[in-house]
Amino acid sequence: MHTLLRPFAIKSSVDLARLGVILALLGLILFGALRYDNFVSSYNILSFLRYNSMFALIALGMAFVIITGGIDLSVGGTAAMASVVAALFSPSHWAAGLLAGMAAGLAVGALNAFIITKMRIQPFIATLATMLAAYGTGLLLADNQSVSVSYDTGFTIIGQDDFLGFPIPAWIALAAYILGWLVLEKLPIGRHILAIGDGEATAGLMGLKVERTLAAVYIASGTLAGLAGVMLASQFGAGQPTEGVGWELFAIASVVVGGTLLTGGSGSVGATLAGALLLAMVFNILNFENGLGWISLSAYWQSVIRGAFLLVVVVLQAKLMTRHRST
Repeated sequence: MHTLLRPFAIKSSVDLARLGVILALLGLILFGALRYDNFVSSYNILSFLRYNSMFALIALGMAFVIITGGIDLSVGGTAAMASVVAALFSPSHWAAGLLAGMAAGLAVGALNAFIITKMRIQPFIATLATMLAAYGTGLLLADNQSVSVSYDTGFTIIGQDDFLGFPIPAWIALAAYILGWLVLEKLPIGRHILAIGDGEATAGLMGLKVERTLAAVYIASGTLAGLAGVMLASQFGAGQPTEGVGWELFAIASVVVGGTLLTGGSGSVGATLAGALLLAMVFNILNFENGLGWISLSAYWQSVIRGAFLLVVVVLQAKLMTRHRST
């Protein structure tokens, strides 16, 4: 292919990958609706949205990080620590629990930003270190046990109640994704994020504030992880210092399945949401399949199946992009 035409082929292949995840999600929904009696019941739909909203939030933050060509392994530990912090502050006021949990996430994000932009440590190493630190801090604050939240201040409303017939966590996630879409698609910082993903050095030569933009991205990822931790504590009535294990992998998988390139420079907020819902839908269908009694899959086997499903999707997307690059 001529060099001048190559970017258009790559863009086309990425668009096809994003279309593929949306079609796969719709296909799973149709399959579930036809096979299971209560799959499209209001109870299942609302429970699905309520529980998976926190995973959608960390996937959104991860999408921005990966678009810059980075990675954030600390989101799971950050969410676990934030859930403990939120639970500890919830007796004061529901807003105190909410703000404290988000502040805890923001602090981890700011630490990531400092280590990556000022100390010049690779994001993988930096966020791996803060992940371990966040888990340790959460366990220390919780004294290695769950921390009950206050039911008297209305803190549990955040995770357990509905607004206009829709779960509050889902409203929060929807608002976050709308804001994320506006940032990436309509604001100058969105173009800066994409440019940094194409190449930090080139972006710097263009006069872009690379360090400031990267700092904003990692702070946003940490804050969203903190908000996910608040939802975790509010939904389950306790801060969970041992939760969050594997959340970073779910977030990365959601972003990759949504068609975002791990090399950076390209990404979509909407496709990331579709990727998160797709992976969550796989688990939902497996739970319904267990209920039929034809098979009995433990949580371990469900993880194996979801991992295999992810591998198939990623391999297909890679082949699709390779084919379009060579045509």
